[in-house]
Amino acid sequence: MMSNHHGKEFIGFMPTGPAMGLPESLWRRIACPKIRVDRAGRPWQAPYGLRKIEAALQDAGFKAAIIDPDYVAYYVTHGAKALLIGHHDYFAFGPPSSEWWMLSGREPVNRKVFIDFISIPEIWWAKRRNGLRVIVGGPAVWQWEAWPEALKRWPVDTLVDGEAERVVIDLAEKILTNKPLPRKIVVQPQDAPGIDEIPVIKAPSVNGLVEIMRGCPRGCRFCSVTLRPLRYIPLERIEQEIRLNLENGVRGVILHSEDVLLYGAYGVKPRPEPLLKLHRMTARYLDEYSAGFAWSHMSLAAIKYAENHGHTVSRIAELVIDGDVRKIVGVEVGIETGSVRLAKKIMPAKAAPYPVEKWPEIVEDAFAIMADNNIVPAATYILGLPGETEEDVYKTMELIDRLRPYPSLIVPMFFVPMGMLKNLEGFKKEYLKQYHLEAMKLSVQHSIYWATRILSKYIKGPGLWATKLLLRLFLAYAEHKIGTAPPTLQPVAQNPATAAA
Repeated sequence: MMSNHHGKEFIGFMPTGPAMGLPESLWRRIACPKIRVDRAGRPWQAPYGLRKIEAALQDAGFKAAIIDPDYVAYYVTHGAKALLIGHHDYFAFGPPSSEWWMLSGREPVNRKVFIDFISIPEIWWAKRRNGLRVIVGGPAVWQWEAWPEALKRWPVDTLVDGEAERVVIDLAEKILTNKPLPRKIVVQPQDAPGIDEIPVIKAPSVNGLVEIMRGCPRGCRFCSVTLRPLRYIPLERIEQEIRLNLENGVRGVILHSEDVLLYGAYGVKPRPEPLLKLHRMTARYLDEYSAGFAWSHMSLAAIKYAENHGHTVSRIAELVIDGDVRKIVGVEVGIETGSVRLAKKIMPAKAAPYPVEKWPEIVEDAFAIMADNNIVPAATYILGLPGETEEDVYKTMELIDRLRPYPSLIVPMFFVPMGMLKNLEGFKKEYLKQYHLEAMKLSVQHSIYWATRILSKYIKGPGLWATKLLLRLFLAYAEHKIGTAPPTLQPVAQNPATAAA
């Protein structure tokens, strides 16, 4: 995670798989090159969530800083009182790491790198000799309990599950006064930090990511974000963070929320005024600094509604796409399923304000709108959802086939129990059936086709020719491998989670 992926956020997906078709050293060089640090080991850019925790501690008067993993051993053996670690996928149990691991039988790069880090002997020497406290948090903290062996091998002090800007202050005070720490903290929605408790970052975030809102009102059962309260970050704070990143040399802006088009919305209905105001402000900085631009996530229903009500998507695209520095803009979207029957069960509000029965139509309409406006989505869908049938998977395949004309990447994910479904069993290799493989092959073929055409627009700039060449070699390798027919599987037992649902 301590990498800016050559300034190309989508490349950050590559470490979630094993090195394929290339030596691992080259794979790491492409996917997660080391970032520049100062003499104290402080990285030039750092993951946004860690920047928020750093800022909260500094605002409260604590001496805290993000340190590159290569420098951690020095600090923990020279008086550091605590080591706080955040990660999006500690042990590669989340999507899409779990898919690549399951299918390839090889550990993903992100897992190997993290285990190498957490196994640094100096950390555990400092814990035994100097009383170092080790705290882990972030969106993947659940993985420490999902793998019981982890807490035996690396006995951390506290797990923090949820938004931590408020609770981290109390933890820091307990650490400095040598008070006992709780084994686990679960931040309930009512205990989440309010707007005034969410600090402005003090140093640049990876690729200029800036948060514009928290929470999501759609209530999809498989998602943990919907359990958080909805909060809009004031425009002046968003501007502060954009300016901080650009003034410190970052040449990109990524506006982040679970659904960017719901910034300032009426429920799930986007409003043109706050969105245009946000993007006009952002566009001024993009033009001044010749910076790149992307969004983190949008919902497909919001894209359709926003364009149908005021041509909002087209108007925003005119602001942030200039045909030179920003010929295309990327965003992540969730297809989840092409089955209306399954959508009704697991995400009835995903299509809102439209009826869920129109979900496949909404998806295709949104893809067409994005294609018309030079927006390239990285789309995901989920296999092995609770209650899934073979017919549901074929409905998803039909939808993917309809999306063939639209520039996009479409990535399969296996069901991981989260949100309101966290007590169910996740998808395992023994539940993989022939129709799952057919769906995966279809989406991978789609993605390879469009990736080769997008590459020349997405990877550009001085010093990136080697990265582009290696990516082309990898895509050629992947195209060769996927060209063969998938193996025939024997029928297997039904997923217990599916049967129970």
